[in-house]
Amino acid sequence: MASVLNVSAYLFTRIVDAAELKPVLRDRAVAAGLKGTILLAEEGVNLFLAGDANAVRHFVDALRADPRFAALRTKESWSETQPFGRMLVKVKREIIRMDHPTIRPESGRAPSVAPATLRRWLDQGRDDEGREVVLLDTRNAFEVDYGSFDGALDWRLERFTQFPDAAAAAAADLEGKTVVSYCTGGIRCEKAAIYLRESGVDAYQLDGGILGYFEQVGGDHWSGDCFVFDEREALTPGLAPRPAVRA
Repeated sequence: MASVLNVSAYLFTRIVDAAELKPVLRDRAVAAGLKGTILLAEEGVNLFLAGDANAVRHFVDALRADPRFAALRTKESWSETQPFGRMLVKVKREIIRMDHPTIRPESGRAPSVAPATLRRWLDQGRDDEGREVVLLDTRNAFEVDYGSFDGALDWRLERFTQFPDAAAAAAADLEGKTVVSYCTGGIRCEKAAIYLRESGVDAYQLDGGILGYFEQVGGDHWSGDCFVFDEREALTPGLAPRPAVRA
């Protein structure tokens, strides 16, 4: 029976004391018996945690008590075993590296599309204004190979810092279309949508990313699984660990 709660969450919010916050969060997580990774940067926080359900939720609630993290939203899934080997807290220049410091999601998000709305658009073959909908996968190529939305654009990125150049090369093809960027949990597509809009593309982000879509509407218009950065390797649209592949 799956008894280990896994949560992922991110929030773009200004953090000026990341170095001081690092040992506080690590000690709190270790004391609660949690394992995973927390990334801190001036632009925000990105976390992946697993452990006893009450302990995980208590940790998140305590984090939200800090006004800077009050809006933190988690995505939950379950596993039979602990998918992380240790508890790490790191301070980074960016919680998701793009190398474009002018892209500041904490100063204002790009418009988002709810999972149910995206499913309706895909069902009807257009958005609510009758325009063509283009799905844009902002993940790295090896992640896309595990699964993706049907017909989505895949620029075969090796790292997210390549996204701006790829977007510039494709800008003309995206003109006049409704572009919905997506990624695993929402963090990459949030930066991507802002960059695209500043480049003149009518871009939106999938709210909650792939995992949020799975949680709210299931696997409609999706083929395969979703790669995750822990020992589970990938999740099915039912948010269960992908069955091991037998040799």
